[in-house]
Amino acid sequence: MYDQFDVSLEDGELLREVELTTNLIIAASEADGRLSTEEIDEILGVVPRARKGD
Repeated sequence: MYDQFDVSLEDGELLREVELTTNLIIAASEADGRLSTEEIDEILGVVPRARKGD
């Protein structure tokens, strides 16, 4: 029997966002100053795009 209130409360995308935010908070709290854009990109797993002419 279908129960409309029996739903999964786990959202994989939301959990990943929480993990990324947590990683940023930890890195920021351990940093001596501000995190650079490159450091933030590395924490978030951002891969730089190739620039035109490279």
